[in-house]
Amino acid sequence: MTAITRIALVGCGAIGTAVLDLLRGDPALQVAVVVVPAEGMAAAQKAVPGAQVTSRVPVSGIDLVVETAGHAAIEEHVLPALARGTPCVVASVGALSATGLAEKLEAAAVAGRTQVQLIPGAIGGIDALAAARIGGLDSVRYTGRKPPKAWKGTPAEQGRDLDALTQATVIFEGSAREAALLYPKNANVAATVSLAGLGLDKTQVRLIADPATAENVHTVEAEGAFGSFELTMRNKPLAANPKTSALTVYSAVRALRNRVAPLAI
Repeated sequence: MTAITRIALVGCGAIGTAVLDLLRGDPALQVAVVVVPAEGMAAAQKAVPGAQVTSRVPVSGIDLVVETAGHAAIEEHVLPALARGTPCVVASVGALSATGLAEKLEAAAVAGRTQVQLIPGAIGGIDALAAARIGGLDSVRYTGRKPPKAWKGTPAEQGRDLDALTQATVIFEGSAREAALLYPKNANVAATVSLAGLGLDKTQVRLIADPATAENVHTVEAEGAFGSFELTMRNKPLAANPKTSALTVYSAVRALRNRVAPLAI
């Protein structure tokens, strides 16, 4: 009989719900608990009729915590779970742009003698970038290009009408730390690239609103002792949330399946 990994899923929004759909029927992975704020419990119970819905990660009976709910969820749920010795998978990598949060996660994992895994999400090449860092990186630049509607509800709306754009417009240029703080729902990729490479303050980021594209386009350029590479990905946005690439969901599911697969890549 296949051993079952019991998962506590933190968050039941667009990403969490899509992860749930893809894991239904998996013989090795069971979402046993869905963790949401009190006001979201009724909706979560409808989305996951067979799972326990609660506002806290259980102290026992869980093998893995998966976060899909943002910065506050990391502080409230992931840190305590790590300290208790429960491994965690974090999707909201952009939250680690907050000063000291990455260090807190590492310290909690050390205290619990376990591990926190940050998923690549919407970008590829993270393994190559992290390997290149070992030899020495000189520069890393990330460019994020999305349709104007993906930037609604962000500082990109200040001083411009996104609906009226007729050409590609740079809405931000600066460090990955600044990008992730100003555009937390759009800049997970910038934070992921920086954590794998030169860090949040030395990774350069450019964000673009482009009415000519219907996709989320991510480009990473890196140079160093290894040579150089340029990777461009054209991702379809998640139907339930245009700020998020569908690949983010697939990346989370891949990470979970790799934890239980006899052969992983």
